[in-house]
Amino acid sequence: MRHLLPSILAAALATLSLSAAAQPITSESCNAKREAIERDIDAAKAKGQAQRVRGLERALSANQRNCSPERLQADHRKRVQAQERKVAERQRELAQAREKGRADKIAQRESKLREEEAELERLKAAH
Repeated sequence: MRHLLPSILAAALATLSLSAAAQPITSESCNAKREAIERDIDAAKAKGQAQRVRGLERALSANQRNCSPERLQADHRKRVQAQERKVAERQRELAQAREKGRADKIAQRESKLREEEAELERLKAAH
């Protein structure tokens, strides 16, 4: 059972990260995260998931200690920068595929590049 706690906590934090990416960056985002965690805690309690409750309570405590508009903005900037690096990598892969002239690889790389660019635009629009 103990080995499940890190994965439960990671899932809770991933959910928080995803919800932060989709929301405007304000102090209300911190409150919205808290409310979402509290709803998850209630649901886990109703299902008798004691370990999940403990993990979510830790996530709630971390949110209360660390969540601020400044931190949310910094986290958002980091996500955008990471996505920009992914786009650049996909562009390099596409250029290499074009050099080799393989139509199947070019189409595949173009598709992946479009996906990464769309994600980058989504992240930029969320700010």
